Formats: sequence, structure tokens, C-alpha cells
Amino acid sequence: MNFFVRRPWDLPQKLHTTPEVFGDRKQHRRDFLKSMGVAGSGLLTAGIAGCSKPTPEELEQAGQVESLPESKDTIFPAARNEAFEYGRPETDQFEAAYYTNFYEFSVQKDSYRYVEPFKPTPWTLEVAGECDNPRKFDLDELYKEFQHEERAYRFRCVEAWAMCVPWTGFPLNKLLEKVSPKSSAKYVSFQTFYRPEQARGIEAYPEFPWPYTEGLTIEEARNELVLLATGVFGEPLPKQHGAPVRVVIPWKYGFKGAKSIVRIQLMDKKPVTFWNDYNPREYGFEANVDPTVPHPRWSQARERMLGSGDSFETLPFNGYGDYVGSLYS
Repeated sequence: MNFFVRRPWDLPQKLHTTPEVFGDRKQHRRDFLKSMGVAGSGLLTAGIAGCSKPTPEELEQAGQVESLPESKDTIFPAARNEAFEYGRPETDQFEAAYYTNFYEFSVQKDSYRYVEPFKPTPWTLEVAGECDNPRKFDLDELYKEFQHEERAYRFRCVEAWAMCVPWTGFPLNKLLEKVSPKSSAKYVSFQTFYRPEQARGIEAYPEFPWPYTEGLTIEEARNELVLLATGVFGEPLPKQHGAPVRVVIPWKYGFKGAKSIVRIQLMDKKPVTFWNDYNPREYGFEANVDPTVPHPRWSQARERMLGSGDSFETLPFNGYGDYVGSLYS
């Protein structure tokens, strides 16, 4: 497949979101959490409500993963795949690690404050279901058996914030080839870890349908854009980014990208997924980025970049229509 294709995201760098689009950002967050029975505020705020930002050293220490296999030294930093580019400035590494969604730890954006008890090593990723060769991969096998590369991907959250970060990983389809999906495999499901003793949010919010699950059609999962990421910014994933392995699907809203994955299941029927199960009116299964389809409580026509606050028009499929548009008739 030729990935040197026209990219439709040559946009001006300084656009500003109007109040009509975003309104009171704190109120949006309060309404969102209220709809889920959770208290809080701070959607798209410069800092977490009521909290000062950590120093870069504190942030790095909080998300650090220890005891990674020595084979990581042959992976990071990986060579950049020049077929992919942002079309806008890269997000600051600190801002990307400071402002994250990871509800297992926090319903605010400050999951870095609570990830220290989480132990991402040792780790096993099981791949099973409708396949001929089910397998369990440890981290060393993921590092050694798959050619890693760095890709500059745009990331779009359903909450209308966005970032541009360089992920390190390999196409999910390379993993699927190892297990030989059967013709009956129509969907691929991802399951995040379930460790209440290490992740405070699991017990704090029992109304959520833990463990976190997400899914794709088999055709989507086999698209070359879908990346199993083991790193970001040339380093292994920090805990708040989904250490040690997560899925990145750049043409879909960010909630589709399950973090800290322990199981990938090939299925003959559509899987139940976390947000679609909890609130199907607001979070669809397909969840492709689409500026013409508003979220029930806010517009998706524009997006605001983490850190800089720059505002841009949202593009269909997050600008990746040339890669994935043919999947959707």
C-alpha cells in the first residue's frame, strides 16, 4: 500500500474557538461528569481544577515503568516512518503526559497523580478467540518479534481536545497475522487490565462497566493505520499513556484506543464496549471523527490543541480519509 498520499490538513496555525462552539468549558465538564454520577470539573482547562502542575521531573517519575526487558534498548528510539506527518506543530511532551484520560485512575485529567501503584511489568498480552493459533505474548516477545517504528499521528478526543504525538509501535495486523484469524472473525475486542488494588478509580466508580473494553471490525483492525503502541516520544509508554501496550486508531475518537491491554479477542459478533455500553446515546461503537455529527452536548466542528490552545477545524476521519474512507460505504 502506498502511504505517500495527499494529506488534507494544511491548516492555518492560529484559529480560535468561539464561545458559541465551546461555551463554558468547566460547565461542560461538570455536566459530563454529572451525567455519569461523578463530581468534578475542568474540561479543557489549562490546569487540573484545584491542582498545581507537577514539575517535569515529578511527572516523569510518576509515570515511569521499571524492570522493562533489556530488549527495549533495541527499540527506543525507533526510526520515524516519514509517510506520516502532523500538518501542525507537535504537542509538548509534558502537556501530553500531564493531561490524560484514564478513568481507572481518575475522572479528572490528572491520572498521573494516581498511577504509581500500577505495575505494568511483568506483562502478558493474550490473543485468542476466532483464530487458529492463539498466543500469549510477553513484553520481550512483543519487542523482539515485531519491527517497531515511530509514527507522527494526530489524536482527537471526543471531548474536542486534540494533540499531535509520535507513537512507537507496530501495525496491529502484524500481530493478527501471527494468530491466523478464522473466516468467522468479524470483530476484534480489546480488554484493559482489571486490578482494583492498583487502580483507585475501579473501586471509586463501581457504576462503570469494568474492565474497560473496546472493539473494531476485523476490516478496521487490519488497516495499516491501527498501531499497537509500546512507546511515545521515543521512550517506553509512561503509565498514564497506557503502559506497556495500547492501541492507537488515529481516525477515531480517542476513547476507542484501549490502554494497558491484557487481552485481544477475535469474535464472530460485535463486542460490548465500555462507553457504548454505559452511555450509547453519546458514545457510538463506530466513533469515527466527523465534524458534521455533534456530540449531544457539544459541537465537534472544531478542536483545541493541548498546551498551545490553538484551534482548528475538525476534519472527517481526523484527516485520514485517504487511508480509511473506503472502509465505510
